[in-house]
Amino acid sequence: MTVRRLFLRWQFLAAVVLPGWLAVGWALFGSGGWNTLGLIISLPATFLALLVIAFLVNARPTVREQRAVAWGDAGVLGAWHLAIVGAGFYGATAVPFTVLAIGLAVVAFWWSIWQLVRDGAQRMQASMAEFERLAAEQRGGSAEPKRMPPHDLGEVIVVRESRDPE
Repeated sequence: MTVRRLFLRWQFLAAVVLPGWLAVGWALFGSGGWNTLGLIISLPATFLALLVIAFLVNARPTVREQRAVAWGDAGVLGAWHLAIVGAGFYGATAVPFTVLAIGLAVVAFWWSIWQLVRDGAQRMQASMAEFERLAAEQRGGSAEPKRMPPHDLGEVIVVRESRDPE
């Protein structure tokens, strides 16, 4: 549980730290104009992707209740963060790590969306089960709704509105 809680806090720090690592890694290991152009494009994209996915993960009610990410989140997001760190070394393995980081970003996005929808569906099922339980309790425990007998109102007077001034 401690690892999952730390990972929840780490995701928002990672939105700043990992793009910063890409800039520091470029200064230490990178060279050439194409790397500079790639850095100009990748830093804001990495920041936004990390931030959006962190908010998607944090939007889930179970994550907010437990104050911890799920193990699946920790695995997918941890692999993505490690791929970003690997891409920041700008050596011979920079291209494979960059491709891996982009692929894992897509996987992390759809994983977060799927988990959010699944968590919402489970919440809705639990709410509907509770609603049905309370409704059955009010009906006296029967599954069939009680029908009210027809009610005779007796004599009825109908008043019609007229718009004539007469």
